[in-house]
Amino acid sequence: MSPTVTRLAELATRWSAALDEQLPAATVLRRQLHAAPCASGEEGPARDILIAALADHVSFEAIADTGAVGRIGPQDGPSVAVRAELDALPVTELTDAPFASRNGVMHACGHDVHQAAVVALLRAARHLELPLGLVGLLQPREESYPSGALEAIEARVIERFDVAHVIGAHVHPGVRTGAVAAGGGFINAAADEIDIRVEGRGGHGAYPHSASDTVAAVAQIAIGIPEVVRRTVSPLRPALISVGTLTAGEGAANVLPAQARIRATMRTTDPADRVALFDAVRLMAEHTAEAYGTTATAVLVEGEPALINDPELAAGTDDWLGRLGVDGAEPMRSLGADDFSYFCDAVPSVMLFVGVETADRHPQPALHHPQFLPGDDAVGLAARALMAGYLAAAERVLGIEHHRADAISPVS
Repeated sequence: MSPTVTRLAELATRWSAALDEQLPAATVLRRQLHAAPCASGEEGPARDILIAALADHVSFEAIADTGAVGRIGPQDGPSVAVRAELDALPVTELTDAPFASRNGVMHACGHDVHQAAVVALLRAARHLELPLGLVGLLQPREESYPSGALEAIEARVIERFDVAHVIGAHVHPGVRTGAVAAGGGFINAAADEIDIRVEGRGGHGAYPHSASDTVAAVAQIAIGIPEVVRRTVSPLRPALISVGTLTAGEGAANVLPAQARIRATMRTTDPADRVALFDAVRLMAEHTAEAYGTTATAVLVEGEPALINDPELAAGTDDWLGRLGVDGAEPMRSLGADDFSYFCDAVPSVMLFVGVETADRHPQPALHHPQFLPGDDAVGLAARALMAGYLAAAERVLGIEHHRADAISPVS
């Protein structure tokens, strides 16, 4: 085993032990954050709590309005960033926790856990000799637009901090409790919106021959969308379009409205499908509307690109998870979306999913559910997931030949 590999193994041992010492305080912090969540675009108070918790460790600068970024370890040369999302959801919490939110906003996606995990990881690294810089990336607006990740990219955070890789960890009830899922390749879908507006000549319901029926046209377009998906995208590449809103008229039974509208979400896993599928929907909508004597205009509202984990980095992270005593799980792939994908587009990166459960709830609440509440042990698990990602990234940046977990002794 090379001296550099030995040093990384020793670092992992010391870092893991230091993390254990930080977890009690991180648990208190997690509960504080959970009790006072901040909506997207209003994350200043949450950011300030995290900066205060790291005041003796990290010097932060503002990014993306309500976010912050700071670096510890070597101040020159490549670094590895760990991301924590700052925002919560407009959900009224329905848990019985003594630290439940009372302000109509809720950490129903577990961002409080992610924030506390990043703080614990950075605090634990304070007295360690890191081989690369460690960047804490406190990102606003993951749950809404404009994307905080995209604004961080546009603020040249990657270049200014010489970030070689970004590591993210997200709690998920779909992963086996206590395990962490890595996995290379497609993880989350590109998430775009399609806005279709149908225009016609309104009229009286008793005289449809004197009007153009936008209701019939928009209904036929909505029904035709699944067939467009089937005919456009290979079934071997996941893709879907779901209609979330269909509106026409203002409540009258005998009035044929002049306008109707569809709003749909489009999820694709291949960049080429993202273009082809929208074009196919647009053509179908235009021709269907024309057949009903109306016109249709379709607009694509671009969202996050597909989240693609770097295969080599994911494999290395999986092995370091094993060395840190964390069980691995099958890759967590879904048509959900996360703006972490912008970091994956910028540099080879990896998103990890941390298996959690909500105590005494059956069936388990999903992400964004008002009863979703991972246990406090999720903080330590998420922090170790981020640690494994950093160690794998360090191997890659330092040009170390990858060693599988079963080839070297585990962290004691």
